[in-house]
Amino acid sequence: MDRLSLAGFLLGIGGILFGQFLEGGSLTSLVNVPAAFIVLGGTCGAVLLQSPLSVLLHASRNLSWIFWPPPGPERSLVEMLLRWSTVARKEGLLGLESITDTERDPFLKKGLQLLVDGAEPVVVRTVLEIEVDAREERDLRAAKVFESMGGYSPTIGIIGAVMGLIHVMSNLAEPSTLGPGIATAFVATIYGVGCANLLFLPIANKLKTVIYAQTAMRQMVVEGLMGIAEGSNPRMIEIKLMGYLG
Repeated sequence: MDRLSLAGFLLGIGGILFGQFLEGGSLTSLVNVPAAFIVLGGTCGAVLLQSPLSVLLHASRNLSWIFWPPPGPERSLVEMLLRWSTVARKEGLLGLESITDTERDPFLKKGLQLLVDGAEPVVVRTVLEIEVDAREERDLRAAKVFESMGGYSPTIGIIGAVMGLIHVMSNLAEPSTLGPGIATAFVATIYGVGCANLLFLPIANKLKTVIYAQTAMRQMVVEGLMGIAEGSNPRMIEIKLMGYLG
C-alpha cells in the first residue's frame, strides 16, 4: 500500500477540518446535503456526458492505483531478464519456451513468445512498442477522467452558489430561509474547489505518475528482450537496463 497517498489524503482533509475548528467554526456547518448533490451530481453528470463507457470503466479500475500502484522498473525485473539472456545464450531462443509457458504477465509472455517463434528483432520491437504506446494512451485517457472532474467541480460549485443566492433573494421576506440558502451558496463553492484540489486533480496526477512508471517498465522489458534477440552479452544488457532504475 502507498502510505504516502493515504497520508496526503488524511492531511489534506484533516488540515481543513482542524483549521475550521481552530477558527471556532462548527464542523457541522460544512455539511450540506443539497450542496453535495449539486456539486457531485453535476460533476459526475458532466463526466458521463463527455466520456465513453469503456474509458469510465477503465478509470474506475485504475483508481486502486492511488493506494496500490503496480510496480515500475525494478532491480528484480532486470535480474529476471538477465537470467533469460543467459538461458538464450546457452540453449538458444527455443530454450525460453518453458519459461514462456509459465510466465503470467501478458506483456512479458507476448515478448517471450515472439522470441521463441523466431521473429526478427525489428518485428519484436515494433509489436511490443505498439502495445506500450497503446496501453499508455488508454491509461492516460482514464486519468484524464479525474482531471476533467477537477476542472468541472469548481464551476459546478459556483453554479451551486448562484442557486443558493437565488433562493435567498427570492425569500427575503422569510428570514428563516436565509440561513440555509446562504449556507448552500458558500458550502457548494467549498465542495467544488475542495474536491478539485484535494481529490480529483491529485488523483489524476498520481495516476499519470504511475502510468509513466509502467511505460518505463515496459520500455525496459522491450530493451531487455531486444538484447536477448540480438544475442547481446548479459553484461551489456545489464548496463543498458540499469539506466531505467532511478
